[in-house]
Amino acid sequence: MKKLGLFALLFGFMLFLAACGGGNDNASGETSNNGNGEEVESKDASIGIAMPTKSSARWVDDGDNMVKQLEALGYETDLQYAEDDVDKQIEQIENMIVKGANVLVVASIDGTALTNVLEKAADQGIEVIAYDRLIMGSPDVSYYATFDNFQVGVLQASYIEETLNLAEEEGPFNVELFGGSPDDNNANFFWDGAMSILQPHIDSGKVVIQSEQTEFEQAATMRWDGNLAKSRMENILSKAYSDGETVDAVLSPYDGISRGVIQALKGVGYGSGDLPMPVISGQDAELASIKSIIAGEQTQTVFKDTRVLAEVVVNMIDAILAGEEAEVNNTETYDNGVEVIPSYLVEPVSVDIDNYQEVVMDAGYYEESELE
Repeated sequence: MKKLGLFALLFGFMLFLAACGGGNDNASGETSNNGNGEEVESKDASIGIAMPTKSSARWVDDGDNMVKQLEALGYETDLQYAEDDVDKQIEQIENMIVKGANVLVVASIDGTALTNVLEKAADQGIEVIAYDRLIMGSPDVSYYATFDNFQVGVLQASYIEETLNLAEEEGPFNVELFGGSPDDNNANFFWDGAMSILQPHIDSGKVVIQSEQTEFEQAATMRWDGNLAKSRMENILSKAYSDGETVDAVLSPYDGISRGVIQALKGVGYGSGDLPMPVISGQDAELASIKSIIAGEQTQTVFKDTRVLAEVVVNMIDAILAGEEAEVNNTETYDNGVEVIPSYLVEPVSVDIDNYQEVVMDAGYYEESELE
C-alpha cells in the first residue's frame, strides 16, 4: 500500500510538471493585448520594419499602418526610422538581425547600399521584403510590395495633358519637369511613366520646356527635398521666365516637391492678381497637399492608400512564416540588377478638387477635423 501510494504521488507530481511546462513549448499559444483592448494569440515571430524618414508624412503612415495590422495579428514589431541617413539605416537593420527578427521589411533610403547587410540577414535565414522602394543589386530580396509606379507617372502627366487640353489646343504650353531622388529606383518609373505621355507633345513642339532641362538627371531632386525643389524652381523662373513667359504646368512627382515649387511660384506673384497658379501634379496625398488643393494652389496628387499596401505586406509575412509562396501579381517588371523580384502592385488613384472628398476623406484616410 505504501508503494502504491508513493507511485500515485509521483504520477501526480509528473502531471503537475507537465501542466506547468506545457504552455511554454510554443509562444504562439500565449495571448497579448493588440492595442484595441482585444486579446490575440501571440505569434512566435518578430518583424523588423526599417523606414527611411519621419520628415515625410507618408512614411509615418506606412510604419503606423504596418505596426497596427501586424500587432493585431499577434506579431511583435520593431519599427525604426533612419532620417535619410544611409549608415544609420544599415545599423538599424543590423540590430534587427542581432535581436532575432524573423522577417525584415525595408523601405530603403539608398536602394544600392544594402547588399552587405542583407547578406547578413540571409546568412541567418531572415527573408526580406522590399517596401515601396526596390532594393537594388542584392540577391537576398524575397518580395517587393509597392504601388504601380509607372502608372503614377502616367496619372500625373495625363492630368496635365487633359487639363491643358493638349489633344485639342495648339499651344505652345510652357511646362517644367521635376524628378524624384536619383538614389530611389521608383523615381525612374515615375519619370518614365510621365514622359510616355509628355514626350510626344514635347517632340511636336506643343509642350515647351523653357529651362531646356529635359533629362531626368537635370530634373532629379535628391532625397525628394522640397527646399531643393524650391531653389531649382526659383533659378528656372529667374533664368528662363524673365522675359514675360509664364509657366502653364509643372510635373512634380511628389507632394513635398510640389509645395516647394509652389513657394517659388508664389514668390514671384503666381496665384495672385492676373497670374494664375499653373497646373501642378503631386503624389502621396499628404495632408498639407490636400489642404493646398482645397486652397487652389496644388492641382493634383496621386493617392496611394498605405493601409492597402500594409495589408499586402502582412499577407506576405504570413506566407513566408508558413513556408508558403506569397501572392504576387507581377513577375516581370522589377529587375534589381541581380534578378527579377516577385512583386505585388497596388493601383494608385489620381485626386484633385473634384474627388478628394470621395477618394481620400470618405475612405477615412484623414479626419475632417484635420482639414481645419
